[in-house]
Amino acid sequence: MSRIGMNPVEVPDDVEVLISGQQVTVKGKLGELKGVLAPEVTVTREDNRIWIKPRNQEIRSRSMWGLGRTLVGNMVEGVSKGFSRKLEIVGVGYRAAIDGTVLTLQLGYSHDIKVMIPDGIQVTCGKPTEIEITGANKQQVGQIAADIRSLRKPEPYKGKGIKYEGEYIFRKEGKKK
Repeated sequence: MSRIGMNPVEVPDDVEVLISGQQVTVKGKLGELKGVLAPEVTVTREDNRIWIKPRNQEIRSRSMWGLGRTLVGNMVEGVSKGFSRKLEIVGVGYRAAIDGTVLTLQLGYSHDIKVMIPDGIQVTCGKPTEIEITGANKQQVGQIAADIRSLRKPEPYKGKGIKYEGEYIFRKEGKKK
C-alpha cells in the first residue's frame, strides 16, 4: 500500500488544474506544466484536491500510484512556489558569470565553459562563486544543476570544484614522506 499515494494533492486557489484522461495540466503564476501519468492509475479531482488511485492491486499499479501522486504534487508546487538549487564554486580563480542566456564558467581549464540556459529556467550569480538555479519544473532544475556540477566535480584533497550548497566533501589525507 502506498503511503504517499493515499494522501491527496492540495491545490492552492491561484493554481488551475485540468485533467484529460491520463494527462494533467497545471497552470499557475510561475508557468504551465503538463504531465502524462501511467495507465495503471486513475486521476480525479474533488474540490481543491486531486486524488490518484491504482486501477487494480498489481505490483506495477501500486508502484505507479505513489509516483503519480508525487509527480502531480511537484507540478502543483512548481507552478505555485517554484524550485531552487544552489551551487558553490570552490577554488582559486574559479568563477561564474551570467550573460543573457549563457552561463560562463572559469574552472581552471585552458578555456571558458559556456552553458546554454533553457527556457523556463532562471540562473543567477549573486557572487562569482555562487550559482542559483530556479524554475517551475523540479526535474529540469535538478538536471541543469547536475550538468553544471559535472563540469568540475569536487575533488577530495582540497575540495576544489563545483558542489551543491551544504554538500559534505569527504576529504582525504595527502601523501606522506
